[in-house]
Amino acid sequence: MHIAIIGNGISGITTARWIRKLSDHKITVISSETEHFYSRTALMYIYMGHMRYKETKPYEDYFWDKNRIDLVYDHVDNIDFDSKSLSMRKGTAIHYDKLVLALGSATNKFGWPGQDLNRVAGLYSYEDVENMERHTPGLKRAVIVGGGLIGIEMAEMFRSREIPVTLLVRESSYWNNVLPAEESDMISRHIKEHHIDLRLGEELDSIEDDGNGNACAIKMKNSGERMECGYVGLTAGVHPNVKWLKETPLKIERGIVVDNHLQTNIKDVYAIGDCAQLAEPKPGRRNIEAIWYAGRMMGETVAYNICGKAVDYDPGIWFNSAKFLDIEYQVYGDVPGTLHDYLSTLYWEHPDGDKAIRINYHTESGKVAGFNLMGIRFRHEVCEKWIKEGTQLQEVLENLNLANFDPEFYKTYETQIRKSFSEQSGISYQVKSKRILDRVTAFLNR
Repeated sequence: MHIAIIGNGISGITTARWIRKLSDHKITVISSETEHFYSRTALMYIYMGHMRYKETKPYEDYFWDKNRIDLVYDHVDNIDFDSKSLSMRKGTAIHYDKLVLALGSATNKFGWPGQDLNRVAGLYSYEDVENMERHTPGLKRAVIVGGGLIGIEMAEMFRSREIPVTLLVRESSYWNNVLPAEESDMISRHIKEHHIDLRLGEELDSIEDDGNGNACAIKMKNSGERMECGYVGLTAGVHPNVKWLKETPLKIERGIVVDNHLQTNIKDVYAIGDCAQLAEPKPGRRNIEAIWYAGRMMGETVAYNICGKAVDYDPGIWFNSAKFLDIEYQVYGDVPGTLHDYLSTLYWEHPDGDKAIRINYHTESGKVAGFNLMGIRFRHEVCEKWIKEGTQLQEVLENLNLANFDPEFYKTYETQIRKSFSEQSGISYQVKSKRILDRVTAFLNR
């Protein structure tokens, strides 16, 4: 059986690796972005000079031949689902028995005048980073449109070259549709402290042409201000990269609709990662989740299903991690930007304003529901176990040391955190004194 995979991001490559672990099927991975798989989350470090492109590739180039995974560096122009054939830009055709669509995302554009000029781009692909590099010499100012994780990454990249950056965010506080108010305020402050010109409550109106097809200035929608700039970053989110398949028999809404086995409405065709839209997402989860972890889990799941071992896709408890400049961010479980009626919350923030812990819990039952962490690391396994087992808030407070996963010799704040949480909740607690590593091991194995 021949399995063709379109897309060599984390979803497609995880699929290929797991199919090879489970079978001897012929595997072909097709991509027109790069010849080899690279870590998309490391793109910013190429521009910042921390890594070279070859160092972002998790596998040596010989890995693919050794594991009998064929790589095709070409673009798929058309899919004939009836004949199970892919038409390639270089003129060849690839026939498949089963097809996996791991097409990723595309940068959002909202019809802004000038959005297709040169020196205007998002930050999603290796080509986007090359585009930034190409236009960096002589660049006097960049304007970034949109917040979230991609916007702050692009701002950090330009600041690493000491290029002035203006960041337009339509919300009143940074990423406040995702982060609770206190954390959003913290990141807003942190951005300004890093000499980024953060314009809250502001949107893009238009991008000006210098007469040669290049961006030279932007106009802001709310203030009407005109600002000269040599580069405009579009980071107001992404959408599934499926526009080119809209006229095919595939069922497409925002993304390619899939069932719990990640099968599309067409036999032997699957969709995973950013481009997949679950017909019946798990409670509390979105039908499209364009994050690295979901893509990896989908890749493993679809490999099992293709190889005849039926497995439902189950993303488990929500989690994510990122960096806001110098502040590491982790979230586990139910931590919405606006607190649900059934939840209560405890929040502690360090006096320096760059570290915080939030614990959400069910008001009636006292069971812990989610963790939000800024500048302090908690163990994934411990937080997940607490949430999955519905651990009582008091037990979590008593065992808070079990979760801390900061490196050795880092300062710890459990005493201050417990005192603050006890005052907020009225819960008393006792702290056991056994060695932390032993307690973690025992806790996870019980």
